[in-house]
Amino acid sequence: MNVTETKSEGLSREFRVSIPKGELAAKLNDKITEIQPKMTLKGFRPGKVPAAHIKKMYGKSIMGDIVNDLVNESSTKALEEKAIRAASRPSIHLDVAADKVVAGESDLDYHMQVEIMPDFEPADVKELSLERMVAEPSEDDINDALKRLAESNKSYATKEGKAEKDDQVVIDFVGSIDGEKFDGGAAEDMPLVLGSGRFIPGFEDQLMGVAAGEEVDVNVTFPASYQVETLKGKPALFEVKVKEVKGPKETDLTDEFAKSLGLEDLEALKGAVKNELAGELNSFTRQQVKRVLLDALDERHAFDLPPMMVKSEFDQIWAQFEQEKKADRLSEEDKGKSDDDLKAEYQKIAARRVRLGLVLAEIGRRAGVQITNEELSQVLRQEASRYPGQEREVVDFYRQNAGALAQLQAPVYEEKVVDYILSQATVTDKSVTREELMKEIGDE
Repeated sequence: MNVTETKSEGLSREFRVSIPKGELAAKLNDKITEIQPKMTLKGFRPGKVPAAHIKKMYGKSIMGDIVNDLVNESSTKALEEKAIRAASRPSIHLDVAADKVVAGESDLDYHMQVEIMPDFEPADVKELSLERMVAEPSEDDINDALKRLAESNKSYATKEGKAEKDDQVVIDFVGSIDGEKFDGGAAEDMPLVLGSGRFIPGFEDQLMGVAAGEEVDVNVTFPASYQVETLKGKPALFEVKVKEVKGPKETDLTDEFAKSLGLEDLEALKGAVKNELAGELNSFTRQQVKRVLLDALDERHAFDLPPMMVKSEFDQIWAQFEQEKKADRLSEEDKGKSDDDLKAEYQKIAARRVRLGLVLAEIGRRAGVQITNEELSQVLRQEASRYPGQEREVVDFYRQNAGALAQLQAPVYEEKVVDYILSQATVTDKSVTREELMKEIGDE
């Protein structure tokens, strides 16, 4: 194999790789020799098919596989020989007709374009000074959480008279569009709290004032952003039968209530709520200090970025933007901007993400940060759990696809590097209220 560098501009490199046809022919003969004892063809005894006949029948197919394998192997070896740290998968183009190479009439010549990782010196993380905002759940926070818990576990009792806001109605209904019933448009004994906003806008309003035993026609229009494509913006009629009207019962915060939730008493429930709120605040603190850390790293680094990495990151951001726009979920601020202005903003965001990703990766590499086998197994289990019944297939997929596995590990690796930096930097805790902490991370 002969490797020649033909271009070097910025972070872009191009190489010409040549593998003599004689080497290809030798690999073809070796492959035929390997499979010959296992070959079975009509007219020949098992394992006694002549090599020349195998070559005539299957030579081109075998050579095609050899060429593919050689391109992968040689491109990897070429980068290793040149001590190239690739920033993305190389782009490979054959310089000769593929059929001539497969037919053994030409050397395997191709050129390879690749972007390399930028060479930079990361900031000394021991010189970083960071402020971490820390909040503890207050008594008011705990009491508010207990009230919400009681509200969410509210019970209802049958009442006489008409349904009012916050009452629960038990209904049967059948929906239709232009006289035709549609999938998912019917239910029986469905409990619905009026004013909860669970159903299509306008549905619950038309049940205000109904009584048990009544039958009501409810006319509504599905929102344009409704998740079912065939129902978007369509007017629908629901024939509703009210089977029962129930009024809410006040839930008292007592030992009995705590026991109904599986805890020993009210004090134990308060302790559990406090721990949950503390865990939530800890996660918010993590977001805040991580952002401060990333801002500090961003300020301290300026170097050329691999264009394809930035483009790939921008394409992902823009695709997500397009989805949000289609679903009418854009912020009012973004709605008032042109696509050109938004693209310019997102281009900066993409560049920041790539730059910080490279900085964190280099800091982690130099510090020897690695994902353990146990951590990898946990990540795989978590991902597989999202596909009940297909867990084994999911794990096998990731173990057989290095690129997909790397993407799955990336967030875990990033958090480990952040932990490492925080352990080395000077971090000062600042006590704040929950409101102050939430305001600080509000735009995340």
